Amino acid sequence: MTGIETAEAQQHPGQPVKVRKKSRSHARRRLRRRLVRLAVAIGILALTGGACAAWLAHRADQVKTHLEATAVLLPAVEQKLLAGDVEGGKAVLEELQDHSTAAREAGTDPLWKAASSVPQLGANFSAVTAVAQSADDVVQGAVAPLVGTFGSIAWEDLAPKGGKIDAAALRDASPTLGTAARTVQLSYERLAAIDQSALLPQIAGPLGEAITPLNEARGALNAAAATAKVLPPMLGMDGPRNYLILIQNSAEVRATGGIPGAVAVISADRGTIKLAGQASAGDVGIFDPPLDVPEDQERIFTTRMGTQLQNVNLTPDFPTAASTASSMWEKRNPGTKIDGVIALDPLVLANVLRATGPVALKDPAMLAVVKPTGLPATLTADNAVKTLLSDSYAALPDPGLQDDYFARMASEVFTAVADGQGDGKRLVEELVRSSEQNRLYVWSARPDEQRAISTTAVSGMIAGSAQERASFGLYFNDSTGAKMDYYVRRTAQLVQACTPDGGSAVTLRVTLTNTAPADAAGSLPKYVTGQGVFGVEAGRVRTNVIAYGPGRSLLEKARAGGGAAQLSSFRQDQRPVAVLTAEMGPGETETVEIDFSRVTAQSDLDLNVTPTIQPLEDVVRPPVRAESCPAH
Repeated sequence: MTGIETAEAQQHPGQPVKVRKKSRSHARRRLRRRLVRLAVAIGILALTGGACAAWLAHRADQVKTHLEATAVLLPAVEQKLLAGDVEGGKAVLEELQDHSTAAREAGTDPLWKAASSVPQLGANFSAVTAVAQSADDVVQGAVAPLVGTFGSIAWEDLAPKGGKIDAAALRDASPTLGTAARTVQLSYERLAAIDQSALLPQIAGPLGEAITPLNEARGALNAAAATAKVLPPMLGMDGPRNYLILIQNSAEVRATGGIPGAVAVISADRGTIKLAGQASAGDVGIFDPPLDVPEDQERIFTTRMGTQLQNVNLTPDFPTAASTASSMWEKRNPGTKIDGVIALDPLVLANVLRATGPVALKDPAMLAVVKPTGLPATLTADNAVKTLLSDSYAALPDPGLQDDYFARMASEVFTAVADGQGDGKRLVEELVRSSEQNRLYVWSARPDEQRAISTTAVSGMIAGSAQERASFGLYFNDSTGAKMDYYVRRTAQLVQACTPDGGSAVTLRVTLTNTAPADAAGSLPKYVTGQGVFGVEAGRVRTNVIAYGPGRSLLEKARAGGGAAQLSSFRQDQRPVAVLTAEMGPGETETVEIDFSRVTAQSDLDLNVTPTIQPLEDVVRPPVRAESCPAH
């Protein structure tokens, strides 16, 4: 009997075998496929010995050696470029390209690819191949073109000089930056999609180490590409623009940072930027009926969002807050077109002052007011936050004068920046740092520009790609009606537990401490404590805590002070939202825990929080993952 006849006889014992001629060619093809698979399997089994094993071991050593060299040379290129040694960077790049190419060749060897099809062990070979390919893609498609582009841009020129920013070089670099960003993004997605739970520890560990810097690089490149795309037109290179600036006062917390106190309008025309006007947010007045805002956010934050400029950022979704603020300004100033909104807080001003150096108040009328109070007439990086968010309230009991002083000092900082005072390169670095701290937000009224901005940290978006990750949000809104948040200290931490079926539950643990003096009711200015006007006893702090879970997760329950807490439950853009209230007297601490279920177990836990006067790293504690949770 033939092999086919034997197989059929085994399937139908005791029955005569009938061989159909028409099926023989099909059977032979099936047999050949089986033989090929058998050959592959034999080759893989030889991993434990023989020529195949020796060759694979040789290739593995090559991959390891060249990837290690790549990891060493990548930062070396960066160091050369940052030092201004572009030619030196190009020389290191050539060596880097040789190593990444060699790693790719070793990791895509035919026998190596064959090994990838072996059950269980094959996933490890595939993972190594993906790492080698991604490393070479990044080097050839991102690093190499960026080295040439970097040499053509004087980054310090992106800082204003004489009231003007030259963005021509950045516009020329835009296509290269866009390509590099896409290359790194695709490489990151390729590695992030690998199931690390199926890998040996020797492979999973290095894979995780490769994903982390790629994740950081894609964020930076996406931001750089978006900046190169939108900054030239936003600077008026294609026509004049007007921008509304919201300076958020962190002493009275709002979801995106603080209540908008001082506001300004700047104009941009062919790179020239000017301060076109400034005012207090209170000058905009009250809108009755309120302006329309998205229904899902109105349910959470009420119609107050549309009644006053001071309340537009009760929502943490900055595009909503910005578009509402823009509409308010245009309605109060007919004929004025706002092309975008920028928000920042006093800590951004402090960061900027590290680059510009001290800035002096020049307005004679305000100088006359300030002189007898002891308030500084010169703002520095060291005194800016305390002066603007605390001392000014004690020295200037009139709220109107407080806002005026705040606005005048902010204006002086803007003038120093526009004139090119200080270190231009340091200024760019400090603005980048401010965006990384979630203290700087940008919105454009132009849809194409806004789409580019939405991929960056300055967008302040609640919806979008963040829903796909284990991304949480923690935001605060003052309910005291005063300026007591200067004295509140906060910490936040995500704690994850996982089940064998792949499920995951995460608890968001929040602590709030009122550090105001015990005699705050009498020792602090009335404007700071609020004097109970909104139902909160002077010296106490009442805060609305708003927690967002990832998209498609579920909100379960909350606890406060060890017992069950009353909460309100909502949804926004498929994300569950919890709202509850915490109140603390001087020296008191309140701990709140909010539980979410159906959270993706394999994803990194990411937490975005309202920026306060505290450094971000002091607020957000590293997440805690139970041992039962899979590697990621």
